[in-house]
Amino acid sequence: MNFWQEHSSEYLEMAFTYDHMERVENPDGYGIRTGECGDTVEFFIMEKDGVIDSISYYVNGCKNTNACANTVVKMAEKKRIEDAWEITPEAVAGYLKTLPSDEIHCSELAVGAFYLALRNIEDKSSKDKLK
Repeated sequence: MNFWQEHSSEYLEMAFTYDHMERVENPDGYGIRTGECGDTVEFFIMEKDGVIDSISYYVNGCKNTNACANTVVKMAEKKRIEDAWEITPEAVAGYLKTLPSDEIHCSELAVGAFYLALRNIEDKSSKDKLK
């Protein structure tokens, strides 16, 4: 078997799609993580009325990390901020179906960076309420 037959259509679509890969100036939420593997994932979230209005990412890493970051975007778009915390590394890997078991750290990396972006939104919201 070759690479193309070994992977699900979901994995292939997420690994080779770059529609949401862009850096955004002044996002409402920003998170960045670098894994032990050396891959880095950044998330940029724009929020409106407690909902993720738009989300983009930037990956400096492998196709597995890109697939995971893209899946987070797919799962998070138009979700309420509080519901977005339910996106887990296991859910990302489950959606992709064929993420290699030795690459699960890629889903943990992507979701970790996403959580940091969500926390950034919540921190800013808390500060605004104190004003």
